[in-house]
Amino acid sequence: MTMKQLSVFVENKPGTLAEITGILGENSIDMRALSVADTERYGILRLIVDHPKEAEAALKEAGFKVSLTDVIAIAVSNQPGGLSQALRYLAKAGIAVEYMYAFVSQKADTAYVILRVQDNAKAVKALEEGGIPIVRGEEVYRK
Repeated sequence: MTMKQLSVFVENKPGTLAEITGILGENSIDMRALSVADTERYGILRLIVDHPKEAEAALKEAGFKVSLTDVIAIAVSNQPGGLSQALRYLAKAGIAVEYMYAFVSQKADTAYVILRVQDNAKAVKALEEGGIPIVRGEEVYRK
């Protein structure tokens, strides 16, 4: 019940993100979500794309350091407090969130949240027991 996330190690200089997104575009790879965490010199670009393995290959061929990571995606109500309940279920199960980012889904009033945790199986179990919908990769990858 996980999906693949691309993590790209990027140098923090003008044009790097344009180069990466250009490579994806040239390879007909569509971005669904992204997050950038940076320091003064380097950053990590995290992406959910419609064809993760093809994106990984294209970026590696261009010389970027890329890895694929299993992450969890959940659907939450796109309203104040919508995310809070899911996070409470994780906390109750003793699961810490390493990082997360969100994007609006094509479904009305629903947001998707990407979660990185240490134990995906334990997190999925806690979320499902709480009635939080887990989003399959196929739902996000397709248009």
